[in-house]
Amino acid sequence: MSWITSEQALAILKVQPQTLYANVSRGKIRTRPSPEDTRRSLYHGDDVKALAGRNAGRRSVAEVATHTISFGEPVLASGISTIAEGRLWYRGEDAAEMAEEATLETVAALLWQAGRVTFEAPPTARGTPVPSNPFEAGLLALARRASHDFPTGGRSRTMLRREAAGLVSTLATAMLGGTAHAGLPLHERAAQAWQAPGASDLVRRVLVLLADHELNASTFAARTAASTGAPLAAGLLAGLSTLAGPLHGGAALGVQALADTTRRIGARRAVHDWLSRGHRLPAFGHPLYPEGDARARALLAQFELPAAFAELREAVVALSDEEPNVDFALAALADACRLPANAPLALFAIARSVGWIAHMLEQTERGGLIRPRAHYDGPALKRGGASLEVAT
Repeated sequence: MSWITSEQALAILKVQPQTLYANVSRGKIRTRPSPEDTRRSLYHGDDVKALAGRNAGRRSVAEVATHTISFGEPVLASGISTIAEGRLWYRGEDAAEMAEEATLETVAALLWQAGRVTFEAPPTARGTPVPSNPFEAGLLALARRASHDFPTGGRSRTMLRREAAGLVSTLATAMLGGTAHAGLPLHERAAQAWQAPGASDLVRRVLVLLADHELNASTFAARTAASTGAPLAAGLLAGLSTLAGPLHGGAALGVQALADTTRRIGARRAVHDWLSRGHRLPAFGHPLYPEGDARARALLAQFELPAAFAELREAVVALSDEEPNVDFALAALADACRLPANAPLALFAIARSVGWIAHMLEQTERGGLIRPRAHYDGPALKRGGASLEVAT
């Protein structure tokens, strides 16, 4: 991520300062305070270059699409959540403010535009131990549902929301086991399952803050599945599979590895060794939060960082000027509360299942198949020995 001065931005855009500021206020160019002088602003270089190309009319359709699909311009309309003013909003409500008191159940009611929502485990689940591999357990549970649940088309809104609540319960029970009381809110069930009752409130905040995040990779996968009319369970399965990647929900595992190395050799050497192997530092910075991830700030304010995480945060910020994001906060919280190493991914999946369902319900109601085109850049097309030109 490159940041440039106002003089550099003006030279690239070839505009007056007031035009630059107007594009910032419209959200077209991200800014952050200069670390050398907080009275001055730096401007996101990629945003400036993209806007310059658009203004000059030099961007092809393919270039526009490429920029759009990677943290670029919106690709479809949604009324569920957005990132604006450096904060996350759920249907117009500040997610960080909601995390002060809300539960995942109340967030689901808001995002699904439903009445009261509960996620009670079935009585048959009681006595089921916490699985050693929650991710595998979640995949298997959803696959069983996806293989026989009904498609979404032609079914009433009430029935779909009822099925949605059952699916979140299915996923949560698979990942947490049935050792906790089935009638408890999900955050209390998770804390009991992991024998960490003191972590209940922190888990509640995590579930609220991770419930949705606009059109991220796993949500796009779930929403695409829903656009085909597939069962809600199939969309959840697509979302969960996508979440596992190290650039998404699996990022906390990278932070845990860095923290373990920090305990052995210190943060500076740990970071140096990590970068020397060609790895990108996980869980620091976020393209949609140039001034720092608001979700991470909301969580990190609630507990004391373990020593290794505090040292790691200080070292990375000094080296890159990038603040920790929510994946760092999630890994640090799990360490501070002595939760299992796989708890971050389980919490992420259970929380985000609410958002995946919200997007699937919205896609089902609005209709239309999500089917982008690919910009072909392979070998030349040939017919009768002659090459054909492909319009781009």
